[in-house]
Amino acid sequence: MKRQQMLELVRKNIKNKNLVNHCLAVEAIMEALAEELNRRAGTDENDVEKWKAAGLMHDIDYGMTADDPEKHALLGAQMLKDLGFDDVIIHAVKAHNEVHGIPRENSMDIALYAADPVSGLIVAAALVRPEKRLSALDAGSVLKRFKEKAFARGAGRQQILECEKLGLALEEFLGISLSAMQGIAKDLGL
Repeated sequence: MKRQQMLELVRKNIKNKNLVNHCLAVEAIMEALAEELNRRAGTDENDVEKWKAAGLMHDIDYGMTADDPEKHALLGAQMLKDLGFDDVIIHAVKAHNEVHGIPRENSMDIALYAADPVSGLIVAAALVRPEKRLSALDAGSVLKRFKEKAFARGAGRQQILECEKLGLALEEFLGISLSAMQGIAKDLGL
């Protein structure tokens, strides 16, 4: 499925603009992570297009499951299966909701799990700045906010720290994620 078709599905199923922007942010982060991990390994084992698709589509069901976390990601995975998405994407989508206890088996699973909350942390860090722009941030300023337990409480710190399983130090992960989101700042309105 082409990206434009995926984006249309996201917009059809998710009416909240901020949540659509969240999906766009996670897509950008997943792309950057796949590229970085491929660069480090000197391979192209991480399929960048699949990683992007997992990021964009990971909350496809949220409009229907927002009040029922037990169904979130399972319904989305079924929707993706019905649409013919690859099994590796479907598994990553299911595994990103820790409620289900589905093991994260590969780098894509881990990356999506960590990228999901870090996008929210970065948005919150931008919105408390006078400029309200991603361009006003650097990895160090996001790291400082990460360390403030009361700041953006919904951005699970332990979940973000899973980046270390990818061989990325926290500040490095925050920098990659921030840079990815800065690259689509106009689309995010930030």
